Amino acid sequence: MRVDMAAKVPHAGAAYDPAMSDTPLITAAPAAPAAPAALATAQLPHAPLPAYYGDEEEHQRYLRRIFDDTASDYDRIERVLAFGSGPWYRRSALQRAGLAAGAQVVDVGIGTGLVAREALTLIGAGGRLVGVDPSPGMMGEVDLPGIELRAGRAEALPCTDASADFLSMGYALRHISDVGAAFGEFHRVLRPGGRLVVLEITRPESRLGTLLLKGYMRTVVPAIARFVARERTTQELWRFYWDTIEACIPPSAVMTALETAGFTQVRRHVELGIFSEYTAVRPG
Repeated sequence: MRVDMAAKVPHAGAAYDPAMSDTPLITAAPAAPAAPAALATAQLPHAPLPAYYGDEEEHQRYLRRIFDDTASDYDRIERVLAFGSGPWYRRSALQRAGLAAGAQVVDVGIGTGLVAREALTLIGAGGRLVGVDPSPGMMGEVDLPGIELRAGRAEALPCTDASADFLSMGYALRHISDVGAAFGEFHRVLRPGGRLVVLEITRPESRLGTLLLKGYMRTVVPAIARFVARERTTQELWRFYWDTIEACIPPSAVMTALETAGFTQVRRHVELGIFSEYTAVRPG
């Protein structure tokens, strides 16, 4: 059952019993923490992309539009591109990061719920998952029972201090406005000893690998989308995806930003030369 985002939204902090519902609960965001640093000092995840937007305000409007417009196609395209291996990989990455049964999880940039779905299989009935995303269209495609969805951004999470054992972000780092502010929020929301995993696609180190991936993402994927997708803008989304990958800050900068935010045991695990798993622990 898909979630109707136009349905009545309970008041923030409303009590919720998963046993009483088979659909996610969507809450209005609690009072947001302090605003992130001014854009002039923000740590952007990639260089601006003038082919898609002008300034950062336009960037956020563009992201909202492109993800809302393509939400109904997202899972279908992902299944084709990953050849059915996506769920297995995401579950394995969460296990490597230390996600365990009974954990209280915050999934940032939940999108249509692809990472959250695998997290639920690992945390079991004793766990709890809150998904955060700025796109109503994406959250409207989430089909996971017993979770709570909150509208919000990584730089100002609608979550209380030290409320999570585990925090995940799947392939959304490239779409935020301030890496440092987001990682600071992740640190705030995690309990001492809490674990973090950020999954991201990283540009290959070799020139040949980069050319092959670029050709795949900018040519092959949009061609597939032309036949599989229902929305015209889905082809544009996947071209945009590659451009953000190509322009993204290097892994060393991501790891430095995590350490600057106060995390320890910062590590990067790589699969197939492109799938980066950044893991870290909030000390305490």
